[in-house]
Amino acid sequence: MIQSISIQNYALITKLDIEFSNGFSVITGETGSGKSILLGALSLVLGQRAEMNVLKDKEQKCIIECSFSISKYNLKAFFQDNELDYEEETILRREIFPNGKSRAFVNDSPTSVKILKELGLRLIDVHSQNQNIVVGSFEYQVGIVDTYAKNVDLLKKYQNDYDQFQKLKQELRKQEELAAKEKADLDYFEFQLEQLVEAQLVEGEQKEMEAELETLSHAEEIKSGLYKTYMNFSEGESSILTLMKEAINSMIQIQNVYPNAASFFERLESSYIELQDLAQELDRSNETIEFDANRIEFLNQKLDGIYALQQKHHVNSAEELIQIREELKQKVEKISLGDDFIDGLKKQLKMQEGIVRKSAEKLTNSRVKVIPAIEKTIVAQLIQLGIPNANFKIETRIREDFQYLGHDYLSFLFSANKNGKLEEVQKVASGGELSRLMLSIKYLISSSTALPSIVFDEIDTGVSGEIADKMGSMMNKMAENIQVISITHLPQIAGKGKNHYKVYKADDELETYSNIVLLDKKSRIEELAKMLSGADLTQAALENAKVLLGN
Repeated sequence: MIQSISIQNYALITKLDIEFSNGFSVITGETGSGKSILLGALSLVLGQRAEMNVLKDKEQKCIIECSFSISKYNLKAFFQDNELDYEEETILRREIFPNGKSRAFVNDSPTSVKILKELGLRLIDVHSQNQNIVVGSFEYQVGIVDTYAKNVDLLKKYQNDYDQFQKLKQELRKQEELAAKEKADLDYFEFQLEQLVEAQLVEGEQKEMEAELETLSHAEEIKSGLYKTYMNFSEGESSILTLMKEAINSMIQIQNVYPNAASFFERLESSYIELQDLAQELDRSNETIEFDANRIEFLNQKLDGIYALQQKHHVNSAEELIQIREELKQKVEKISLGDDFIDGLKKQLKMQEGIVRKSAEKLTNSRVKVIPAIEKTIVAQLIQLGIPNANFKIETRIREDFQYLGHDYLSFLFSANKNGKLEEVQKVASGGELSRLMLSIKYLISSSTALPSIVFDEIDTGVSGEIADKMGSMMNKMAENIQVISITHLPQIAGKGKNHYKVYKADDELETYSNIVLLDKKSRIEELAKMLSGADLTQAALENAKVLLGN
């Protein structure tokens, strides 16, 4: 329930505070007095788009604050899900800045306009004149039926199943497109893989082959160097080992007369052993190195193949080629197994389609079950509202595919004439007939909806007299279940309200401004009399106004 609205620096309003009570309240005022301004401010705090031109003072921010009593409306889960502080008296606030930016708050906690709008939809139903057009949309019509049938849980279950169904369809489509592309590439991948497999690459082998080729290519030069070095060590009277042996013998001869000779002897003998071992190793190395033209040819071919693959794949080592080979193996295997994965997705999709179908059937059955009661109630209300030959039907049919709101299609059909052809409401109903139809629909769902409040913005367009009186009675009856606020230009409706607010425009020395006041009984009689007779109050109009209030 709306408890209060506070407006600062909006349109023609400098500062305005309004308090509302439960039950049926009416708001009246002359054309251009600012009734639409009040509705516009309410729309902003409910998350509608903000425009910079709404600022009265272009240098100051606009603040609109609305207080709601929400203790009876099971909104704690919404607050928890959106990390908002839950208060039984919840305050929504919207601030619009001169630069066009805006901020949104719930109970003084910053939030997004999106969340503000979602919360607003749970708190209040604003019926503007534009909503008469919306009555022709499928989304609106199915929403009315679901509200009356209390299909919240059924619809939520269906939509969860539908979402999963859609995700599987998208994944299957994605995988099929990917598989088609990959199959087109399969021959190329297999050719590349075959080349790499035939290369028989082994980690570290490239460097070993390059070193071996280098050695074989200089075999004669290496053998000559090793042989000369060996000869210097071992052959002839002046070889290194022969001279070392003579030096060792000299130390043996003098070690009895020269104590340091023993130390020199040990060092010389150790060096001799090391040099003798080195000479033997030089000889063995010389014997192992042989020029092998066949081996050189083999290594050249092998390395040329590796270098060609490196150039083709833009890498610099055999190890990188091995990595590419393994990646190609995985790609080929994945493509080969892709059909199995897609078959699995198709099975999942088929199972999920069955689940969605069951949920859709339950939702459809629930809707179909309440349609006769809706048709009967709407027709009865329309007859009361001055359309004696009204006929209203809800046509249903099953769609070929699933949609977010179900598997069925609904259409509201209407005729105001006796034996008239039923057609879609937006095609045949006049402005006044649409207004009465919309009120009948709102009346129908007022006991079913969880909305705390409903605001009618001149829903009485196109009606007058006795019909307006009956519309006022219907709104008053609705107010037994929810808070109803009606912006009206008809005295018959204004006289039904528990509370009567008047919007007016006035001038001071500096500016024109809009204001709103709660009328006392005397002022209310005068306002109703003006609505009946115009600016000039007559005694007859005053008496008629009293009669309206008495009724």
